[in-house]
Amino acid sequence: MAGAKEIRTKIASIKNTQKITSAMEMVAAAKMRKAQERKEATAPYAAKMKNVISHLSHAHPEYRHSFMIEREAKRVGYIVISSDRGLCGGLNNNLFRQLAREIKIQQESGVEVEFCTIGKKALGFFRRYGGRVMAEATQLGDAPRIEDLIGVVKVMLDAYENGKIDRIYIAYNQFVNTMTQNPTVEQLVPIAGEAEEELKHHWDYIYEPESKEVLDGLLTRYIESLAYQGVVENGACEQSARMVAMKSASDNAGELIDELQLIYNKARQAAITQEISEIVSGAAAV
Repeated sequence: MAGAKEIRTKIASIKNTQKITSAMEMVAAAKMRKAQERKEATAPYAAKMKNVISHLSHAHPEYRHSFMIEREAKRVGYIVISSDRGLCGGLNNNLFRQLAREIKIQQESGVEVEFCTIGKKALGFFRRYGGRVMAEATQLGDAPRIEDLIGVVKVMLDAYENGKIDRIYIAYNQFVNTMTQNPTVEQLVPIAGEAEEELKHHWDYIYEPESKEVLDGLLTRYIESLAYQGVVENGACEQSARMVAMKSASDNAGELIDELQLIYNKARQAAITQEISEIVSGAAAV
């Protein structure tokens, strides 16, 4: 029965693991709902900001901001958003694979690449595989604040305004639904407005104070809001992916327990059969 005892120990261990993964699944489900509510709450602000910027990109004010001027890309920067923790399936790896393809295309074109990371997984990825990280932010928690992102975004924007980089991209996971998260890489700067035919009306604005002061503040807030929206979306993706991964782990644990229970029953039955045979043989010998 030594084998049976080992099997019982394995079954007990897997049951304990199953309890943990089930609890983590429920926690992730609760956090996912809050993350979705946070994403939906920030969406109208981001949409309205995008609408205003689209009009500005087609207007002709007396001051043209550098964030809206295209220039030849010799060096580009990526703001990469990932989770701080693992146990969320292939969420981060899918994003890194998509990003690696983008970086390869840039490097084959002779473009240098630099990074700012948000999340411990992205920081660890570039430390392992190389890449110049200009700034990083970690431990944002389940309810990130835009104040925690301003420093990272400012590093990139300052580098752009000083001519050190010519384009800024953002890489994050876009939330589609509970089962689907799309790794996404989008251009932040220069700002690209919607196509003219998509805008219902074209106009410029009356600026108070001067257009330079208004646009400097507005465009910076716009880019910060996009970065924050990316963090919020990635957070919803993280909790969804973790919920699915923990459910899969719990289901796999249940299947493994059933298999071990069957093996245990067979081992126990074989041991009982052997004992009965020994008793019968002993009785026959007497």
